[in-house]
Amino acid sequence: MGDVIKVSNLTKNFGKIKAVTELSFNVRQGQVYGFLGQNGAGKSTTMRMLLTLIRPDSGDIEIFGQNLNRHRKSILRNTGAIIEKPDLYKYLSGIENLRLFATMSGARVSEKKLMEQLEQVGLAERAHSKVKTYSQGMKQRLGIATALVHDPDLVILDEPTNGLDPQGIADIRKLILHLGREKNKTLLISSHLLSEVEQVADAMLIIDKGKKLVEGKVEDLFDPSETILELRIEEGLTGLEKIKNSSLDAMIQESRNNSIFLKVHQKDVKEILETVLKMDIGLISFNTKHSLEDYFLKLTSGYSYAETSSNRTF
Repeated sequence: MGDVIKVSNLTKNFGKIKAVTELSFNVRQGQVYGFLGQNGAGKSTTMRMLLTLIRPDSGDIEIFGQNLNRHRKSILRNTGAIIEKPDLYKYLSGIENLRLFATMSGARVSEKKLMEQLEQVGLAERAHSKVKTYSQGMKQRLGIATALVHDPDLVILDEPTNGLDPQGIADIRKLILHLGREKNKTLLISSHLLSEVEQVADAMLIIDKGKKLVEGKVEDLFDPSETILELRIEEGLTGLEKIKNSSLDAMIQESRNNSIFLKVHQKDVKEILETVLKMDIGLISFNTKHSLEDYFLKLTSGYSYAETSSNRTF
């Protein structure tokens, strides 16, 4: 499999604001590629440059092995995208919106094919309902259908789960996995939610303030079995000293505000909690969080899990 997207030293400034700085990354054919960063990290700016909505100050972009500047029309004909919220006509039905977007893209799509597209995003039963009656999740899925109406090989989605309820998020996640695994589309998905990217992406890029921090396959970057276990204890240093003088000492990551943070293997959490209880350290509450989330917070905000976690009462 070759590279569908190849970005080299991409830079974009807005006056004194450095939106993207010498950013480089590759997206392989058939990948679901997560583009991860906090709000304002430069994700949308990068995606707009990939779609020629913004001109970079410097750097090169190749898509499908072709220079984007020289082959813009042919590249965009084979690319589907949603940047921010989908731009839909709320007084038209779902299928009327899809038909209109097909016409604007220059694609000749039969009514049967339009219905198949709506079926693919789970909207066949609401094909003739006006978009104004759709939930936000349904609008998001229809927006993705408009991006797919001309059957592109590359799909670019900017924060596709933003503002959705849990069911809407689950629906979009399922659709992304379907497009990648069953339809063999190449997808570039941006998000500020690590948990969402982790569940759908084959590889990911984490950026902050327009700069690349880390890139690679998800399984190579992180050990999914690692967990951060927070123990919140009563006032005083006795509990911390007891843990430091036990077999748990090597697991301590940090301690702060009467909380002790241990990096543990997921399967060992129950056993460790039983050990802690026998130590009688005045445990008030505990909480677990994937170590990947702690890593992401430290990379992009400078904060660790210690500053951002909430406790589960014990």
